[in-house]
Amino acid sequence: MYSLSDFDFDLPPELIAQTPLAERSASRLLHVDGEQQHDRAFAEIVDLLQAGDLLVFNDTRVLKARFFGIKETGGKVEVMVERVIDARNVHAQIRASKSPTAGMKIRLADAFDVVVGQRAGEFYELQFPDDVFELIEAHGRLPLPPYIEHDADAFDETRYQTVYAKNPGAVAAPTAGLHFDDALLAKLKTKGVRFAYVTLHVGAGTFQPVRSENLAEHNMHSEWYTIAQETVDAVQAAQAAGRDVIAVGTTSLRALESASQSGVLQAGSADTRLFITPGYTFKTVTRLITNFHLPKSTLLMLVSALAGYDTIRAAYAHAIAQRYRFFSYGDAMFLTTKR
Repeated sequence: MYSLSDFDFDLPPELIAQTPLAERSASRLLHVDGEQQHDRAFAEIVDLLQAGDLLVFNDTRVLKARFFGIKETGGKVEVMVERVIDARNVHAQIRASKSPTAGMKIRLADAFDVVVGQRAGEFYELQFPDDVFELIEAHGRLPLPPYIEHDADAFDETRYQTVYAKNPGAVAAPTAGLHFDDALLAKLKTKGVRFAYVTLHVGAGTFQPVRSENLAEHNMHSEWYTIAQETVDAVQAAQAAGRDVIAVGTTSLRALESASQSGVLQAGSADTRLFITPGYTFKTVTRLITNFHLPKSTLLMLVSALAGYDTIRAAYAHAIAQRYRFFSYGDAMFLTTKR
């Protein structure tokens, strides 16, 4: 049994990547092959895959979900949209010196008013005056992760989205996908690697550290996903051919495994609170492309479950010694499920 302290590590702050590289696929790739670590360029992922292997991407698109505003009482607020409920309503975090009350109006971005509805746990329901997606895109700000120390600029607005982002709804990027550019995707297709897509709208909870030493007491954040029958068919074809099902990022993995709890992958949409820790038996995913994750995070626990606790500890120690870049704008790892 592992506890929270087992997933802590010391990271030199200068290894936290603050900006993306000039080229997406110029990142480094730590290929973890059992107990061996191989330092590669990310573009070499083409050489590590075979024809018929299936890459599963998360095609969520990051919303410009961050707003600054003023309550009708004059107090300043910061609003972070967490989830779009429908065309006019969202759940959002609100930071203010005094909590807003139901029925209160908040002026956002000096552009439009929202009405505060009922509280839903740590979130508030907000009613927008017009189409949510249009207002967010026109007036919101891109919400970079809390460990990135600059406000989002035009470069971030391009680079904190994957090149295949399609379905808006996330407040954080599925960052393993940031390493893929159109040229690299074309090379993979030419080699015969197959592509499939899921949608999981990444929530702000992805950045929250686990606070309970007893992992069984952790309240896992909820995220919405959908998997089409076309993706299920692609997974089944890869499995039937004996090829790997490779999740591009922990969010793709979480969607696939959440939809596989019956033992086989099933199409559909649902909320998931799946919390993967060492000892979990993977049902669909055999390999994973992922970035380096925060100490004491659920994502570090997930990769430890997949590749093995000792394997990940050794890989992270190697990455720190070799000065890999960490977190959302950092470098990547290629992992295989522990046999």
